[in-house]
Order: sequence, then structure tokens, then C-alpha cells
Amino acid sequence: MSLNKRIMGFLAVMSVLILALYPVQGALTITDDVGYSTTIESPPQRIVSLAPANTEILFALGLNDRVVGVTEYCNYPPEAQEKPKVGGYSTVSIEKVIALKPDLILAAYGNGEALISNLRNLGFRVIVLHPETLDGILEDIRLAGMATGAEQNATSLIGEMEERIRRVEERASKARERPRVAHVIWNDPIYVSGNGTFQDELIARAGGMNAFPRVEGWKAVGIEDFLAADPQVLIVNRGTGMGGGEDEIARYFFTEPRFSNVTAIREGRVHLVDTDIVDRAGPRIVDALEQFADAIHPVERTDRTGALTTGGAASTPGFTAGITAPACMFAILLLCIGTRRR
Repeated sequence: MSLNKRIMGFLAVMSVLILALYPVQGALTITDDVGYSTTIESPPQRIVSLAPANTEILFALGLNDRVVGVTEYCNYPPEAQEKPKVGGYSTVSIEKVIALKPDLILAAYGNGEALISNLRNLGFRVIVLHPETLDGILEDIRLAGMATGAEQNATSLIGEMEERIRRVEERASKARERPRVAHVIWNDPIYVSGNGTFQDELIARAGGMNAFPRVEGWKAVGIEDFLAADPQVLIVNRGTGMGGGEDEIARYFFTEPRFSNVTAIREGRVHLVDTDIVDRAGPRIVDALEQFADAIHPVERTDRTGALTTGGAASTPGFTAGITAPACMFAILLLCIGTRRR
């Protein structure tokens, strides 16, 4: 055999080996929050999100065009509402998911083990996100970026969020006191955020201390327990948790006579926060942290007219959020109550 033929034969063998090894080298194995490992050979082009927080992460990573399906509760950003729906958060239609032919499904622990197992048994790649801390949310954004080939965008987003968290913590470290803070997610009965919740961590990082330190998770507390805790700052959810806009929880505290001597209500330190922002484990959780910080340790600033204002938290690029100042909120509540009584 001539030298040239041997060289050509060697090159042919090497080409076969390279082609055979490429998929293995290019593949990425992701271990999700429930310990399940999924191998992804190439960036997915058809992604279905089964939770509002997941949808917000995908859109924040610039993957709008690759999202082909979401739940009925995925209402943010507004463009997400235009995507095909696959059912509710805990009532996902497997048939609708199959019809969308996804090459990646971003699920959540709350979707249920049965649904997730069924989807995997059907051959779909499913990654489950279930962060339990603020750092866990950042890590899941990184994981989502890796799984979708959007690592650079994820790194940039995480960097921005970490800087905003750092600023809040620096501000909190300079505060002279750590007021007692209650975060209420419902009023009938009164449900508060205790230890082991995102909101408890937000309170601590923003410079407050939970008024219910012995409560684990989200639990109901009695009126007498609430009065005994006497929160100095009261942060209540606005909305139903799935896009609602009612202020029923705050209205309850202002109209119930037994709460009139609670420090937070007596001093007008009651603040509204959008449920979708504070309860979703996505990029807007830092908006919630900044709002908690403004509620717990108000900062006076001078606006363009020279008047003093409080608050002024920034928001994630492309996202918006707001927290109502106590005096303004109180006026709105009185107006709403008066209108309703008529």
C-alpha cells in the first residue's frame, strides 16, 4: 500500500471517529432540583413551560421565540399570554403538550410527580425547577441558561440580580434597627410567611426580622397571635396569586377594628406587593426584595420638584413592579371601601 493510500485511510478513520465522538462531546447533562439527570445534545428549539416562574425565566433569557407553550397562569411578561396554553399549573393537559412537540419541558415541583413521570415516559426531556432560597433561584436561572444554550444571557442576568441584592444588603447593614415584619398572603384565615419561605429570606436580607419566627413555612395564625406579634411593618399581597388585582387582604386589616392598635396599622406602615412578583421564583424576586427594603427601611429622596419621596426601587430589565406608599394606599383603600359600601 502506498504512503498516500495509508494517509487517506488514516484520515478516513479519524473522520469517522470525530463524527462518532462529536455528539457525546457536545452533549450536556443537566441535573435538576429533584435530582433527575437529563442529557441535551443541542440547544432546544421548542420549549414548553409548565410554571409562571419558569416562563419569566425563559423570557428574561431572551428565549421568547423558542417558547411554544405555557400554562394559563403564565401572564408575565405580557407576550407570554399570546403563547399556546397547555392547561393550568396543576392541571396540565398531556395531549396539548404532545401536540406542541417540545424538545424541552421546563417543569416545576408543583406540577406533580405523576405528570412529570408520564412526560418522561413518553420520551420528553423534562427539567424540574424547585428552588428553596434566593441563591437557589439564581442557580436555577443558570441551569436554565445551560439547558437552553443561553448561558451568556443567564450570566449577565444573574450578575445584575446579584448586584441589586448586594445593594439592598449593604443598605440594610447600615440600618439602626430591625423592625418586626409580617408578610401576609391571605386573610381568611390569616396566613403568614414563616421560616423556610422566600418571603422570610426577603425580610431578613432587607433588614427586618420576621414577626412570626416560630412559624414554619406558610401557616395560618389566629387573630390573638397576630395581635401579640404586633408587627411594626405589614407587607400584604395584592391579587390572588395568579394575576388578580384585588386588595382584599389589605382592606381586611384596615376595616377590622381589632387591628387598630397594631403598630404597623396605627403608624401607617402597611405596604402592598404584587403576589405574582413576591411568590414566583423567577427574576422578579429581586424586585420584591427591593420593595421589602423600601417598606422596612424607607429612603427619602428628592424628586424633580424638590419634594421628598420614599422608595424608588429599580426593576429587572424588561420587568416592572411597584409598591404603594402607606399614605397613598390608605387613601385608595378608603375610596374603595366607600365605593363598595355605596
